[in-house]
Amino acid sequence: MVHSIVISFIRFTILLFLLQGYAPQYQYTKAFILASSRTIPTCKYGLSTSNTKLYESALPFSGTGNRQVDMNQYNLPIDIIESQWTANLVAKTVNDEGGIFLACKNDREYFVDQVKVLIPRPLEGVGLGIRLQEIAGGRKDDLGITVISGLVEGGHIDNLRNNGEGVDIQPGDSISSISVVRSYRLSMSTRNDTAGIQAFGLKNEEEVIKVKTECLGYDATVDALSSLPSPKSHGESLIIELKRLRRKPRVNVTLKYPPSQKESDETVELFAGENLRLGMLVRGIKLNDPLAKRFDTKSGGNCGAGGLCRTCAVSVIRGGELLNPQKVSEKQMLADNPRWRLACKAFVGHGMKEGEITLKVNPNQW
Repeated sequence: MVHSIVISFIRFTILLFLLQGYAPQYQYTKAFILASSRTIPTCKYGLSTSNTKLYESALPFSGTGNRQVDMNQYNLPIDIIESQWTANLVAKTVNDEGGIFLACKNDREYFVDQVKVLIPRPLEGVGLGIRLQEIAGGRKDDLGITVISGLVEGGHIDNLRNNGEGVDIQPGDSISSISVVRSYRLSMSTRNDTAGIQAFGLKNEEEVIKVKTECLGYDATVDALSSLPSPKSHGESLIIELKRLRRKPRVNVTLKYPPSQKESDETVELFAGENLRLGMLVRGIKLNDPLAKRFDTKSGGNCGAGGLCRTCAVSVIRGGELLNPQKVSEKQMLADNPRWRLACKAFVGHGMKEGEITLKVNPNQW
C-alpha cells in the first residue's frame, strides 16, 4: 500500500550541526557499506547503538553488476530533483518491516541511489555547515522531505573540500541517517587451564550510534540530529548516509533484421538494468525466431523466457561489453555461436555504462 506525502510548503534555513568532537590527526572520506550486528532503538527518531564493521562496497543495481563508472555523471539538476522527490508508505508484511521511504515520481527514468560518506567528527563547537531546505512537511506527525541545498562557507565539510577531501555531498541530497563511529581498543585475555598458559592482548571494537532522518520534516530532522551524544574520545567519525536522485543510464539498441524479412533497421532506447527480451517486448518488438530449436527437446516452441528454446537469440555485432556476462548454461547452449546471446538472459547497461548496441535479429535466418 503506497501513499504519497503531499507537499504543503517550502522553507529554507541554515543548519549548523553542532556535532561536537575532536578532529583526528588524519582526515579521509570513503564510500562504504555498514554491516550491523544488532540494533537497539532508544529514541523517537531511531537512535540506535550497534557493534559494527565497515566495508567498502558498491551498491547494487538490478542486472548491471558492479559499477564501473563515476555515478555523478547521472546526477540531475536541482529543479528536477525538487520536483521528483516523494515519499512512499510501505505496509508491514511477514518478510518486510515496512516504513516510509524516499522515492521518485518518475521511476521509469530516474532512481533513488544511496551514498554513504565517512568523515572525521569536527572540532568542538564547529558545525558541519550544511544548508537544509524543507520541500514537503507541515504535518503534525513530523513527516516530510528535507534536502540539502548547499554548504556553509567555512563549515567543517567546506573546509574538508578545500583541503582536497572529496566529500561527496550534493545539493538535492536527502540525509537518511547520521551515525557517530567510536573505536575502542579493549584488553583481552585467554587461558588454557590444561597447558597452564594465559595470553594477553588487545582487540579493536567499533560502536556506531545512529539516528534515522529519512522522510522527516525540517524540525524533526534537526531534533533527530541533535539527539546524537557528545563525544567521548579523539578520533570519532561521522557516517552521513544520503539518498540521491539520479537518471538511469541509457543504452541505444539498434536491431538489424534478415534481408528476407524486408524490414528496416530500428533503434530503441533501454535503461540500464532492463532485460533485453522484456525491454523489447514492452516496446512492441517480439524476438521469436521460427527456425530456432529448443536446447532440451531439439524441437520448435517458445519456452517463455526459460532460457531453453533459443527463439530469442540475437547476434551481437557491437556493444557486447554493455551486456552482463554469460552464465555457464547460456555459454553451453550457444557454444557453436559465441557472438550470440539469449535475449531473455541478457541485461543492458552492464557496469552502469551507457552506449550503443547493434544486434542481428533472428540470426538463424542470416
